[in-house]
Amino acid sequence: MTDPSEIKAALGAGLLSFPVTPFGADGAFDPKPYRAHLDWLSGFGATVLFAAGGTGEFFSLSPAEIPAIVRAAKEGARGTPIVAGCGYGTKMAVEIAKAAEAAGADGILLLPHYLIDAPQAGMFAHVKAVCDAVKIGVMVYNRDNAILQPDTLERLCDVCPNLIGFKDGSGDIGLVRQVTARLGDRLTYLGGMPTAELFAEAYLGAGFSTYSSAVFNFVPALAMEFYTALRTGERGTCETVLNEFFYPFMDLRARQKGYAVSAIKAGVRLRGYAAGPVRAPLSDLTIEEEAMLLALIAKADAR
Repeated sequence: MTDPSEIKAALGAGLLSFPVTPFGADGAFDPKPYRAHLDWLSGFGATVLFAAGGTGEFFSLSPAEIPAIVRAAKEGARGTPIVAGCGYGTKMAVEIAKAAEAAGADGILLLPHYLIDAPQAGMFAHVKAVCDAVKIGVMVYNRDNAILQPDTLERLCDVCPNLIGFKDGSGDIGLVRQVTARLGDRLTYLGGMPTAELFAEAYLGAGFSTYSSAVFNFVPALAMEFYTALRTGERGTCETVLNEFFYPFMDLRARQKGYAVSAIKAGVRLRGYAAGPVRAPLSDLTIEEEAMLLALIAKADAR
């Protein structure tokens, strides 16, 4: 998708997800189970998949690993568009974005810059540098130390024709409503809170059309059922799925820092895909916790 408007349309057309990144016994990226997992996921109707994103442990990858992950995603995804994770400081982010584009990425998700807080002028220059470095569409991720204000986003849209998306993981509904009211259809709006289904109704009311589902990695049918019910106003179905699956999953996720990623990877392994362990500094679920997750998967499959 060389025209940014194409990936913008795909992002807004349905449910999104971030496949986990498999690691082999030697700790290196393992493309074979990755391609197999994406091939399976591609049969459930997600409109865009994100390679080397947050759930894909972007923070644990070296920049040199990302192009191979993007290429493997393109091979396994049956034509589903692939957006590549990107981040860190400006120089490194520009290099990652260029390499991902060369590897075939259809778009770039710019995750928060590394460590420090920065003024709006600095973040403007950071986002603009990444947008200027590639021809494909770029979306920003408002989260943690990278909170772009509405006027900054408006100025970026004025000078970056390939800035096409805004993803929010801040949970600040007041701020995101300002963004959607001010920028309208200039951007596509994506919910990006951890376990986004827990917040999906609030974000829908704030003008967001979709979100990225981490659990789509291992219960894609349930994730799609919830998304469809949300979009068609079937609140009873949404509440049933929240109570039967998402709230118990939230309790499991809350048992340890980092489990928002580790629990997803455990779910993929329980589905029979050789995803391997998470990389340090994260830690994997215990045997007891994996058994709890397996029971939740069984309940989801029985719906």
